[in-house]
Amino acid sequence: MDSAEDQWIRSDVYHNSFLVPDDDALAYAQKASADNNLPAIAVSVAQGKYLNLLARSIGAKNVLEVGTLGGYSTIWLARALPEDGKLISLELSPKHAEVARGNIAYAGLNNKVEIIVGPAAESIKKLQPEPPFDFIFIDADKSGNLTYFLEAKRLVKKGGVIIVDNVVRQGRVADLSFSGPYVDGVRRFLEHLKTDKDVDATTIATVGEKGWDGFTYIIRL
Repeated sequence: MDSAEDQWIRSDVYHNSFLVPDDDALAYAQKASADNNLPAIAVSVAQGKYLNLLARSIGAKNVLEVGTLGGYSTIWLARALPEDGKLISLELSPKHAEVARGNIAYAGLNNKVEIIVGPAAESIKKLQPEPPFDFIFIDADKSGNLTYFLEAKRLVKKGGVIIVDNVVRQGRVADLSFSGPYVDGVRRFLEHLKTDKDVDATTIATVGEKGWDGFTYIIRL
């Protein structure tokens, strides 16, 4: 009997075979990230396509990403933008940013993407976009989720969307016997959302090649 994880991976691969064509630029980004020993924590193929569809569905033109890594999700999101669209991505690691820039250049998206290197909690506070962002994707250190969200709420337009990734973490967030900086960071973020009248939100759990996790989908009211 296959494990649950094996079944989730098989399901992702099966659905992707119909819905996500092979893509040279995305494959290049995955290989370059692996060859440079970046952690294997980028969004999955299906999740990348989902982010792309979400951004397209709201007609996003200005996007903020918190956490670049190797630029895999960056490419998916930048491809959702019109020719005059802009994506700003915040990344702590100079090495990750260098790899991401190479991947983004290979994908032909230099004209749409700017990567800002430094602690995201500092970089995000300096942003003053005009017009505000339409779509914000938060996928950085989970201990900083509340900080990133509060700034994202300031930066996103009314009716805009904020997605916060990795909020289920194999069910550990809901297991109150478990504690750790990333899990506790997600809990602080959720506790804030409970009383925040400026937004409406829901968490969707996911299973797939990245295991059991989920994201919180937020609309700025």
